[in-house]
Amino acid sequence: MTVLPAVDDVDTAGHFAAAADGRLAVRRCATCDAVLHLPVAYCRHCGNVGDRWVDVAPVGRIYSYTVVTHQVHPDFPVPYTVLLIELEELPEVRLIGHLEGRPEVYVGQPVAAEFKRLSATAGVPVWRLRDERT
Repeated sequence: MTVLPAVDDVDTAGHFAAAADGRLAVRRCATCDAVLHLPVAYCRHCGNVGDRWVDVAPVGRIYSYTVVTHQVHPDFPVPYTVLLIELEELPEVRLIGHLEGRPEVYVGQPVAAEFKRLSATAGVPVWRLRDERT
């Protein structure tokens, strides 16, 4: 069994659809352009209910991390490292990712996303450590 994201959730489906196409997208208000992250049904800034998904560069830095050692699902063998990633383009947006195993990581370390297609309508970003010089 493979765990798949909920592609019928109006608040998050755009993120997973973009990832299926090899893009990283965040939700923005269609009226005032505020970033709606975590994605919500209405804009916290202007109250509008219209939104749009906008592509952003799939690069960021590790904001925080933890190593998981207790297995909770057969599709997620331990250990793995859960990352909280701050996007370079939108530092107010933080995404969750993971790395297999227990690699040496540090807060502020650069990361970049590649994309894994899970189905015709869903994909996920797969984060990789990147060299400081890139």
